[in-house]
Amino acid sequence: MSAATHPARVGSADYSFYEKLNTVWHKRALNVFTFIVLAHWAEHLTQATQIYVLGWPRPRAGGVLGLFFPWLVSSEVLHYGYAIVMLVGIWTLRKGFTGTSRKWWTIALVIQFWHHIEHAVLQWQALTHHYWFGSPVPISFLQTLFPKFRVEIHLFYNTIVFMPMVIAMYYHLFPPKGEEIAACSCALHRDAVTAVAA
Repeated sequence: MSAATHPARVGSADYSFYEKLNTVWHKRALNVFTFIVLAHWAEHLTQATQIYVLGWPRPRAGGVLGLFFPWLVSSEVLHYGYAIVMLVGIWTLRKGFTGTSRKWWTIALVIQFWHHIEHAVLQWQALTHHYWFGSPVPISFLQTLFPKFRVEIHLFYNTIVFMPMVIAMYYHLFPPKGEEIAACSCALHRDAVTAVAA
């Protein structure tokens, strides 16, 4: 596909908002989404540090946000809201990926869909005050097996969603030879990479 006929460069004024997010705005949208994902990661890593390095009791370890808004971090609404943002973000930006990168992005989408189900279950229990298996607090499917490890479970879920996203981004930036080029400006062209390395 030549630069003259590249979808991201021709007729972009006629694109819908969704199409622009996956073509001319894809790079910017991915940057914003990546910032949100990394900020959430920082919260989980801070929480783990508070527990395992600083020795804080689990109820007090709420990440950075929990230092200022402990009631918010203990609310299921925040966690469910973030799970929805992640699900919508991954789904919305998926069309901008092609080939190998789309396969990995889709894997992240499937895992995030399940993670969203886990949070929906927690949210439902919090709203109804009907907790599973006699638990004093909302409990997810995986927590039924590991009831005392909520922090670790959610760190695990975020890890297994994040890993395929990183792989997808790699293949999106450096598409394998012979694969269709995405209709955005995200890819770093092989010639440019070779020139920088030389």
